[in-house]
Amino acid sequence: MLTIPHSLNCLMAQFIHAESRSTREPGACAPPPQGTRTVIWLQSITLIWMLVECAVSLYGAASAQSPALLTFGADSFVELLSATVVLMAIVPSFSLTKDLAARLAGILLFILAGIVALVAVLSLLYGVKPETSCSGIAITLAAIVVMPILAWAKRRTARQANNLALAADAMQSATCAYLAAITLAGLAINAIWHIHWVDSAAALLALPILIVEGRRALRGESCGCC
Repeated sequence: MLTIPHSLNCLMAQFIHAESRSTREPGACAPPPQGTRTVIWLQSITLIWMLVECAVSLYGAASAQSPALLTFGADSFVELLSATVVLMAIVPSFSLTKDLAARLAGILLFILAGIVALVAVLSLLYGVKPETSCSGIAITLAAIVVMPILAWAKRRTARQANNLALAADAMQSATCAYLAAITLAGLAINAIWHIHWVDSAAALLALPILIVEGRRALRGESCGCC
């Protein structure tokens, strides 16, 4: 009768045990859960939209000398960071913690708020006349439509997946819609009635939104860190 050495028998037993564990436990190649896939899908759409929104807004701010568009573009940039952090939270290999990312975003928001306030005040003092920005009107009008839809989808997914990071990011998406409405009002009044100081006034009116978001980020309540 053929006898199997004891060491080989132990090795085979360990191999069979490992195989049985691999069939029971999810492996590295297993597809992500449905909730995770939805988060990735939503944040990918947000990243693409924020890249377009930020680029168009900042270009319009530079070409039309519009403080209101500068404010809107600055907020879009920070929301771009927020969406990136939510995606990074899904990938455990990143060493950047959500708390650190939130604080960096908050500091950046305060810096941008200071720049916007300085530009708006100087524009009022020196009588700068912002030009009509058709691209700015188009992007803010589109944001009023797109951002509430994204905010609603994120809130629903956050409740289903119990994802606090996505819930905080949904708050920023909703805030973006309010900021877009303020910016659009300033741009439209300047374009129709050529009341140039309204553009700077709209930028100053939107500053509290940037400051509130910055405080929330520093406290860890936004940018995916609540």
